[in-house]
Amino acid sequence: MELSGKVAIVTGAGRGLGRAYAEALARNGAKVVVNDVDAAAEEVAASIGGKAVIAPVGSTETAEQLVATAVEEFGRLDVLVTNAGILRDKVLWKMSDDDFDAVINVHLRGTFTCARAAAIKMREQGTGGSLVLVSSPAGQRGNFGQTNYAAAKAGIAAMARTWALELARADIAVNAVVPVAVTEMTKTIPAFAPLIEESERTGTPLPAWVRKDEGLGTVEDVAELIVYLASDQAKGVTGQAIGIGGDRLALWSHPAEKQVEFADGGWTAAAIADQWGKFDPETYGIPAPVAP
Repeated sequence: MELSGKVAIVTGAGRGLGRAYAEALARNGAKVVVNDVDAAAEEVAASIGGKAVIAPVGSTETAEQLVATAVEEFGRLDVLVTNAGILRDKVLWKMSDDDFDAVINVHLRGTFTCARAAAIKMREQGTGGSLVLVSSPAGQRGNFGQTNYAAAKAGIAAMARTWALELARADIAVNAVVPVAVTEMTKTIPAFAPLIEESERTGTPLPAWVRKDEGLGTVEDVAELIVYLASDQAKGVTGQAIGIGGDRLALWSHPAEKQVEFADGGWTAAAIADQWGKFDPETYGIPAPVAP
């Protein structure tokens, strides 16, 4: 898919999914600013003809540095992929303030500051653009031990819907991507760890049922969605949460009222208790993989 002439920023691009995104964008013709917290960013940038910025996301200073680098090195900015992230997994009663704040700062604040800086530049250019915000299944359904991460990723999906409204007149598309792939972060998730360990131990691909039913595959499987959303062919696609992984492509629904009942004059607690038994409650949490 032709991306020649486009300039992209990818945060957290020194390894894993972020690296796959940067490489795929460059392979299709884009110039890429590669961001990460260490020298891995320079290695990736050198391999794809991009420019590295070594800095942690979260602050306004880093966000503005990323945008300034794109403009100074390549003349403009068309695409932002907010991929940078960390984990500090603990159950609620063991999670410290620092555990919570660190994850929120990188994922949620980092997405906000980078998107704000990118939107300012894209509006100034007047030629539109694409903000691709990386969310997670944990943000859609919740996940045990991931209060901070799930909250941040849910917030990212909400920001995508909000910014799609705010940036529509500027022709800037905003979408949330919900990826699932084998990465160092995924290996820490109990539901997936045994499957990944077995695949790596035996040197065999993940089973077909895992790629289809669980949507779990390689980072390269996910990267093609980023290429599509960066392209002109995705014009008009905005405000969506799009899942991808393995052989699976999915459109996530937005939160909506599932069942509605009315009581003349309002509801009493007793009436609510009686009605609740007639509701069909939603499931929650990421289901553990089940082999066919």
